[in-house]
Amino acid sequence: MMKTRILTLLVLTFALPALCPAAVSQLTVRAVNRLQIARPGQTIELSAKDLAPLGEKDLTKIHVRDSSGKELLCQAVDTDYDDYHRPDIVIFQADFAPGETKTFTLSAGQKQHYAREDFKAYGRFVRERFDDFAWENDLIAHRTYGKALITWKGEPLTSSAIDIWSKRVSRLVINDWYMLDNYHTDTGEGLDDYSAGATRGDGGSGLWANGQLYAPSNFVDSRVLANGPVRVLFELVYEPFDVGGTKVSEVLRVSLDAGSQLDHFQSFYKAQGGGGPLALAVGLKKVKGEQKEFNAGRGWLSIWEPMEKNLGMQGVAVIVNPKALDREAEDKQNNLVVLKAETETPVSYWAGFAWDRAGKITSAEAWKKYVDEFAEGLLSPIEVSVLP
Repeated sequence: MMKTRILTLLVLTFALPALCPAAVSQLTVRAVNRLQIARPGQTIELSAKDLAPLGEKDLTKIHVRDSSGKELLCQAVDTDYDDYHRPDIVIFQADFAPGETKTFTLSAGQKQHYAREDFKAYGRFVRERFDDFAWENDLIAHRTYGKALITWKGEPLTSSAIDIWSKRVSRLVINDWYMLDNYHTDTGEGLDDYSAGATRGDGGSGLWANGQLYAPSNFVDSRVLANGPVRVLFELVYEPFDVGGTKVSEVLRVSLDAGSQLDHFQSFYKAQGGGGPLALAVGLKKVKGEQKEFNAGRGWLSIWEPMEKNLGMQGVAVIVNPKALDREAEDKQNNLVVLKAETETPVSYWAGFAWDRAGKITSAEAWKKYVDEFAEGLLSPIEVSVLP
C-alpha cells in the first residue's frame, strides 16, 4: 500500500506542469480601427484576465512596445477601488489611420516609474479652495464644487455644476494656478473665464421628472482611483436630494484620458425606498449667441458659443448612447439631453469642451466634426484581441 501511494505522488508531481502551464514571456495585442477615419490618441484597455498568461499579478510591472520595439507610456488602473487599491487593468494609447491595424507586444518587467513630464492627466481634491475638486489633461481642465463652498462668506455657491478652466498649453497647470491664485487672468497659459454658477455648466447631470430638472447639491466626499500619467479617474459622492418627493443619492465617476476634449461620466443614482426608474438629464449652460445643433442619430448635442470676456469662442458638447436617448429638452438655465428612464446604473455619457485660442479646434464646423467622429468611435470602438 505504501509503494502505491508513493507512486501516485510521483505521477501527480510530474503531471503538475501540464496542469499548470508556465507563464509566457510576452503577449501580442492586435488592435483594429474598423472606421475609415483617423483616430489619434485611442486608449487601449487590457484586463488582468487578458494579461494573466504573463504570470505577473502586479500590473504596475507590465510594459508595452509597438511593432518597432519602442516602449509606450502605459498605466495600471484600479477601476473597482478594492481594499488593496490594486490595479485591475492596464491602459496605453496609440494613433490609428483610417482602417489601420496595429500590433503591440506586452511583457512583465520592472515596476513602472514615471517622470513628471510623462503626466498628461491629473486631478485632486483642493481643500484650500473650499473643497474644489479639479482635474485636467493636456488639452482641457475642469473643477467642481465641494460642501465647504456652500457656507463660504466670501462667495458662497450651492451647485454641482461642471466648471471649465480654459487652458492653451499642454503641460499640467492646476497646481500652479491654485498656488498663484490668479487664474481669472490669462498670462499665456489660459484662464477661468466660465461662470458655471448654479447651472449644469459643461456636462453636469440631474434627474428629469414632472417636466423639470432636479439636481444634487455640492459633493460631500471624493476618492481618487487613478491619477495619471494617461488617465485620471475619481468619484464624487452627493448627499440624497429631492426628486419630486423621492430622496435620491448619487455617486459620480469621472475619467479623463490624455488627448481627449471630452470627459467620461458615469452616474450611479439610487432612490431611497426603491421607487421607479429614473431619467438622467445632462446639461450645458445656456449662453447668449450660442450656435446649437442636436443629432439624435448619433446621440449628441453640440454648441459653439462666445466666451464671457470676449476671449474667443468655445465648443461644448454632450454625447450619449443614441439607444438610451429620449429627447432634447431645456429649462431656464440649461440645454438638456434627457435619457430614457433606467432601473440600473451607472448611466454613462461624455461631455467636454474646446477653446479656439488653444489652437486645436478653431471653428464651429471643426468642433462639430470632432464631436461627431468621437460619437462614431464610441459606437465602433477599436477592436482588441490578445494573442499568445
